[in-house]
Amino acid sequence: MVPDTNLYRKKAASVFNGKVGPGIRTRVLLLTSLVLIIAGTTASSLLIVRSRLRHHVQVALAEDLQHSVETFQDLEAHRRTTLDQESSLLASLPSLKALMTTSDPRTITDDAVDFWKISGNDLFALADANSRVLSVNAEDVENAELLKGDLQAVIRDPSRHYLLSAGKLYEYSVRPLYFGSAANGTLLGYVVSGYAVDHRLLQEVGRGAGADAAFVAGNDVVASTLPKEKRDQLKGTLTSLRQNSEGIVTIGRERYLASVKDMTNGAGAPLSLVVMKSFAEAERTEGDINRLVFLASLLAVAVGSLLMLLLARMVTRPLEQLATGVQAFGEGNPKYLLPAGGTQEVRYLSRVFAEMRDEIQKKNRALVDAERLATIGRMASSVSHDLRHYLAAVYANAEFLSSPALPANERAELFDEIRLAVNGTTDMLDSLLIFGRTGAALQRVETSMTALVNRAVALVRAHPDAERVTVRVEPRADITAAIDTKQMERAIYNLLLNACQSARQSTGRREVDVAVDGNETTASVTITDSGLGVADGIRESLFDPFVSMGKQKGTGLGLTLAWSVAREHDGSVQVVSSRPGEAVFRLTVSRAVSPGARSSAANTAPSAQLTP
Repeated sequence: MVPDTNLYRKKAASVFNGKVGPGIRTRVLLLTSLVLIIAGTTASSLLIVRSRLRHHVQVALAEDLQHSVETFQDLEAHRRTTLDQESSLLASLPSLKALMTTSDPRTITDDAVDFWKISGNDLFALADANSRVLSVNAEDVENAELLKGDLQAVIRDPSRHYLLSAGKLYEYSVRPLYFGSAANGTLLGYVVSGYAVDHRLLQEVGRGAGADAAFVAGNDVVASTLPKEKRDQLKGTLTSLRQNSEGIVTIGRERYLASVKDMTNGAGAPLSLVVMKSFAEAERTEGDINRLVFLASLLAVAVGSLLMLLLARMVTRPLEQLATGVQAFGEGNPKYLLPAGGTQEVRYLSRVFAEMRDEIQKKNRALVDAERLATIGRMASSVSHDLRHYLAAVYANAEFLSSPALPANERAELFDEIRLAVNGTTDMLDSLLIFGRTGAALQRVETSMTALVNRAVALVRAHPDAERVTVRVEPRADITAAIDTKQMERAIYNLLLNACQSARQSTGRREVDVAVDGNETTASVTITDSGLGVADGIRESLFDPFVSMGKQKGTGLGLTLAWSVAREHDGSVQVVSSRPGEAVFRLTVSRAVSPGARSSAANTAPSAQLTP
């Protein structure tokens, strides 16, 4: 058979039209890969930079906080030494000793103000030999008696040097007053001097490291460099800070690294110094770095995309041209120019495909020529055999007719045989002519399929092969279709004749039933015979030309013509079922001419397939 190149072209066209799968364009894939790589690299870089930066920042802040704590310790030691020296100097003043000898609380209270001013300290107090505080002076004190009572409670404890009173914190020093020497003299009382631990001191603690500090007594912030609203928020973090001694806290919207120093031993009550440094500056720096990396990545994406587009154009454009060439070849255009440029691989593919295309064309032409010659040979063999059969019958019977001694009835029989031979030759020639004309333009008109079947049945009943075969047409609704009447009548006639020839081989009933049916789009003729069924040897090539296995005469074009005519009418011929005693053929055609109807039939017929 001649290969159906239209089928290959349709398959190729379906692939390139996206019926198999849309796929992704190479340049899109390359560009997407580039963007994903840059995005992934940027994200990884940002994560690594942020992680390393935060680690270094936390280490640096921890070092700064440690320096701040050390600064406070140095400042505390210096100020305590200074206080001790000042208290010692005050205790050695003769005028202060003379004042203490009076033992008059009012006099001591009045005159102590001058000594307080001379000392320049924030806290100044005098106590008698029994450690009873007689006078206390301090700046911004609202309740002096409360301060006096708090000081008297701790003055006898030499381990304490911090005083918390009325929400204010003082660091103080106590020195005794002696009349005479300290070893042999008389104890007159005690002099107390100190300074307030307030935000000024804390500013000095954190000034070098740029940190904030706070003194916390219990759960109260007694002094801090933080604004008032942040002091209240600091209280909520004190418990966790005391447990860990160092950690990250969030105050307001700002993150701090905080370090806690416990000072309870010097105060006799829970007292802590909290030194904090904000992450704000580091976060601003981190944000600047992130923006720079992000902008650099955007620039890399833009430049990389431009370069990738240029590279993709150099690589993918020849590939697209090659793909278009493959599509054009699949659609029957072997002259499409293939790309001569591109990369080495593309040039190699283009050259190999060009060679393959030429080889396929050569093989196809050789195959078509071989099939054409084989078809001509089979046709010549079949036609020669049938023509010899018919001519032999005509010659022999004509010779008998020349004898004058034959009676009239024998002459009539001989004449009938000659007429049958001539009719057989005519049918064979008509079949060859119709087979040769398949693919020509159809003359389609609206026709009753039932009337067409009745005419074909009438013709078949007159054929000798229909003798002793009962042909029945099932009465059904009339179906019309736009068909070429002459060709369709021949197709139905051939199917009916084939059914009658098959039914005659049956040893039982010899029947052929014909039914016309249809729906909105198609019309069908179903022919059922009581023969032996389709032979296994010809089931796969039943509709091929010149297949006549099991028949003693005929060219083997009957079913081929029926299939070709049905194909030209956008239909088909199928073997619905086949078994001994029943074979069912169905011819289906389109009732209307479709916009995309083919103007020619394919060159070959398909193999017969049984439908379930």
